[in-house]
Amino acid sequence: MITPLPTPGFAFEILATLGHARAGVLHTPRGPIPTPVFMPVGTQGTVKAMTVAELAAPPLDARIILGNTYHLYLRPGLDVIAAHGGLHRFAGWDRPILTDSGGFQVFSLSALRDIDDDGVTFKSHIDGSRHRLSPEVSMHIQGVLGSDIAMVFDQCPPGDATPEVHELALRRTTAWAERCLRAPRPAGQALFGIVQGGVDLERRRRHAAEITPMGFDGHALGGLSVGEKIESMYQVFDDFAHTLPFEKPRYVMGVGTPPDLERGILAGVDMFDCVMPTRNARNGYLFTSQGKVVISNARHRLDTGPLDPDCPCQTCATVSRSYLRHLCMAQEILYNRLATLHNLTFYARHVQRLRERILAEGQPMAS
Repeated sequence: MITPLPTPGFAFEILATLGHARAGVLHTPRGPIPTPVFMPVGTQGTVKAMTVAELAAPPLDARIILGNTYHLYLRPGLDVIAAHGGLHRFAGWDRPILTDSGGFQVFSLSALRDIDDDGVTFKSHIDGSRHRLSPEVSMHIQGVLGSDIAMVFDQCPPGDATPEVHELALRRTTAWAERCLRAPRPAGQALFGIVQGGVDLERRRRHAAEITPMGFDGHALGGLSVGEKIESMYQVFDDFAHTLPFEKPRYVMGVGTPPDLERGILAGVDMFDCVMPTRNARNGYLFTSQGKVVISNARHRLDTGPLDPDCPCQTCATVSRSYLRHLCMAQEILYNRLATLHNLTFYARHVQRLRERILAEGQPMAS
């Protein structure tokens, strides 16, 4: 089943379902994105330690990456990116890009900002300069970046927020979503809405009833993995994710571990992003088919075997655990590249295996 999305050139095709899980393809003007999909995070216009050739090459074969509105606005600045004609040419990446709206930074940099109904005033974490971010400004920045998928500007409450803060965030996120829809954006740029509500299912359903009729190209669950208990996040996955419109892609923002991804996919989520595979790689934590490896542990000092014998990435094919440990302990730059390539490949293959299971065991959708 293929459904055209509101933005011309975009369509969402569901190939098979297995319970609430779906395997499909998000069709975009810059190429198809098989779903479910994990999207590597490129905060500063780069997925840390990776070249675009490494990202695009099998077995990683990343079909879409993320860029960060807040960080790219501050550095290098919109004039630099505009001079290149957008983020794709600036970064040398010709596949799709999704940009967040800056809303999460409103949450994460709480000591540097003030929120009101119109938007957010914040101090740069780089030089302390003052800036104003609103729905219209966020859409303008994402327009200059030229992302294929833009996100609405939202307010993301922390996991321990009071009911009053959640209600205010819902009201503002709905109002800001309407303003984002009215703001100009480049032809061919899709726009996703964001549903907030924390771990309160009634609040989530109420907010979804406001957001989903607006005509977005897809819908995201925001405000998760922000300090709530993992069991509560999983309840939102299980009881709520599948209630979002069936014919449009569903995206959980900023999540998570491999088990988080599996739980979300089985609950009906199609798209994920998280800094965990890249950040953990740089910090010496590597994901393998045999469990998590802390590469600095002395047990790996004389281990001449591969990091993961079941992994086809170049790291596992060419170097030993012993060599990786040496690079890590010596703080060699090459360690970051090899470790990041492996972790991202692990995530990509983890999601791919789940997709293949849905296609093999699920119910095919009629054309």
